[in-house]
Amino acid sequence: MRILHLSDTHGCHRRLHDLPKADIAVHSGDFTMNGSEQEALDFLNWFCDLDYPHKIFICGNHDDCLYGANIDGLDNNVHYLCNSSVEIDGVKFYGVPMFMGDCISDRQSRHYANIPEDTDVLITHTPPLGILDFDDNINYGSEELLSRIMDVKPDIHLFGHIHSDAGMITLHGITFSNGAIMNADYSNLRSPNIIEFNR
Repeated sequence: MRILHLSDTHGCHRRLHDLPKADIAVHSGDFTMNGSEQEALDFLNWFCDLDYPHKIFICGNHDDCLYGANIDGLDNNVHYLCNSSVEIDGVKFYGVPMFMGDCISDRQSRHYANIPEDTDVLITHTPPLGILDFDDNINYGSEELLSRIMDVKPDIHLFGHIHSDAGMITLHGITFSNGAIMNADYSNLRSPNIIEFNR
C-alpha cells in the first residue's frame, strides 16, 4: 500500500500539480487558512476530484468551521475521520482532529486516550512531543499523544502542524511523517511525503 501524505496546504491546494501516484491520499489538516466554509468547500471539491482509489482527511486548528459538522455527500472513497476510523484493505486508519475548542478543554486528552489499540495508521494534526515538532527552539508536540502512541504502537503516524520540521523518520518501529506542505514562512510548497506500507 502506497500512501501519499500531505498537510497544512492552507488554501493553496490548487497549486499542487503532478502529485505522485498512490493507493491512498491522506490530508492531516489545515486545508484552510482562515477557517471559512468557502475555503473548506473549495478544498473538498478539489480533494474529492483527486485521482486516488481512496482519500482520507481530518481537520486541523485552522479548520474550525467544520467543528461539530456532519459532512454529507462525500464520494464512497472519501473518508472524513473525526475521532473515528475506516478500514481499507485490512488496514485500520484512525483520525484525531485538532479543534481549538477541544484543545482548551480536557476533550483533546480524552480523544488521545481513546485511540484504539488496533490502529495501524494514526492520523492527527498535532505531532507527538519531540518528533518532527521543533520550531524556534521549542518542541510543540503533545506529550499525551506520544504516550498513547507508545502504548498503541501503530505502524505509521501521519501529522503536520509544525511547518518548519516537515519530513519522515522511523523510531521505535513506527514511521512518523510530518507532511506539512507549506514552509515555515508560507512562501513555498513542498512535495508530499510518500510512505510504502508493507504488512
